[in-house]
Amino acid sequence: MDHSKSLSASSDTHEDQEIALCHESEIKELGEENGLPPMDGGFHAWMFLAASTMIEALTWGFAFAFGVFQSYYRDNELFEDSAMVAAIGTCATGAAYLCCPCAIVCMILLPRLARWFSTIGLVIMCFSLAMGSFSSNVTHLVLSQGIGFGVGGCIAYSPSILFMPEWFDKKRGLAFGIVWAGSGLSGILFPIVLERLLGQFGFRTTLRILSGVLFVLPLPFLYFHKPRLPIQKGVAHRRLTTRFLSNRVFVIYQVVNIFEALGFFLPGIYLPSFARYIGFSDFLSSLTVTTLNLASIFGSISMGFLSDRCTALTCVSISTIGTVLSVFLLWGFSSQIPLLLVFCVAYGIFAGSFSAIWSAIIREVQKVDKSADATIIFSAIAFGRGIGNVVSGPFSEMLLNVDNWKGHARGAYGSGFGLIIVCTGLTSLMGVLCWIARAFKCI
Repeated sequence: MDHSKSLSASSDTHEDQEIALCHESEIKELGEENGLPPMDGGFHAWMFLAASTMIEALTWGFAFAFGVFQSYYRDNELFEDSAMVAAIGTCATGAAYLCCPCAIVCMILLPRLARWFSTIGLVIMCFSLAMGSFSSNVTHLVLSQGIGFGVGGCIAYSPSILFMPEWFDKKRGLAFGIVWAGSGLSGILFPIVLERLLGQFGFRTTLRILSGVLFVLPLPFLYFHKPRLPIQKGVAHRRLTTRFLSNRVFVIYQVVNIFEALGFFLPGIYLPSFARYIGFSDFLSSLTVTTLNLASIFGSISMGFLSDRCTALTCVSISTIGTVLSVFLLWGFSSQIPLLLVFCVAYGIFAGSFSAIWSAIIREVQKVDKSADATIIFSAIAFGRGIGNVVSGPFSEMLLNVDNWKGHARGAYGSGFGLIIVCTGLTSLMGVLCWIARAFKCI
C-alpha cells in the first residue's frame, strides 16, 4: 500500500513537471501556430514593455520619492508630533508588494478580466491620492496615500508580471531590468517636482494635481498592456502550485530578500531629512533622492543584463558587496554634499538593482522544482519584499527615537541617523547567507 502511494506521488510530481514544461513551450508554440506577434522583439512586444515601464515609473517612482513628503510632513504642524509619518511611505510600497500574490492569482483565475487590471489599479491609485488631500491626521494619510495607493499600484503593475513571460523569453531579465529602471527614471523628476509643488501649494493641492497626472500620462499605453496569447481554458489550476515555497533554494533567497527590503527603503525616506540636518538647502536635499534614482536606472538595466547570463549567487554577491561598502564607508562618514551624492550613486547602482536579480532567482528555483510557475514565484518574492518594507517603517521610527549616538560618534553616525545607517548596512550584509548556503551545498 505504501509502495503504491509512493508511486502515485512520484507520478503526480512527474506530471506537474511535464505540465510546467508544457506551459513554457506553449507560450512559444501558440504564437508560431496562430501567427501572433513575435517574442523578444517587434512593435507589440516593445510597446508592451513601454506600457509596463510607464506604469512602473508612475507607481514606484512616486512611492520611492516619499522622502520629500516625509521631510514636509515632519515640518507640518498637522503631523509634526506623529511618530508614524514614515509608515505612510512604507505602507504604500509594502502594500504594493504584499498584494502581489492575490492580484496574480485573481488574474490567472479570471483571465478575461486580467487585461483590465491596469486600468482598475490606476483608478484606485488616483482616487486614493485625491482622498489623501482631505487628510487631517497621519492615520488618514496612511490609509489613503499609503495603503490605498499601494493596493492600486499593485493591481496596476501586476499585468506586467503575468504577461511578461508571454512577450519576452531570452531577454526576460533585460526586459524586467528596463521596467525596474522606469521607477528610477521617474524618480529623477518626482523629488524635484514634489519639492516645488509642496513648497508652493502645500500637500493638499499637490496630491490633487498628482492624482490627475498619474491617471492621464499612462492612458495612451494601456491598450498595449495586454497578453500576447489567447485565453487558454483549463490551465489556471496547473499554474497555482506552491510546493516551491518549502524548497530550500527559494527559502534562502527569500530570507535574503526580506532582510534586504528591511533596510533598502530607508535611505530614500531619510536622505532628504539627513541632508537638511547637516545644513543643505531644500533643492540639494531633494537632489539626494534624484541622484539615487538616476543611478538605479543604470544599476537595474545592468543587473537585468547580468541576470540573463550569470547565476543568482553572482548577482546577489555584486549587489551585497557594493551596497554594504557604500553604506558604511560613504553614507556613514558623509558630512558634505559631494560625498553624500557619491553614496547616492553607489547605493542606487548596487542596492537599487536588487529587484532585477529576481529573474535569476526564479531560474534557480525552477531548476530544482520544474513544476513551479515563474509568475507565482515572482509574486511570492514580491510578498517577501513587502514584509521587509512594511516592518521597516515603524522599525526605523523606533531606531530614531533610541539613537544615543548623536553628538558622540564621527560623521553621519553622530547625526541622529546613525542607527538608521547601521541598520541599512547590516540588512544588506545578510546577502552573505547565500555564500554560506553555497558552502554547505544548500543552493
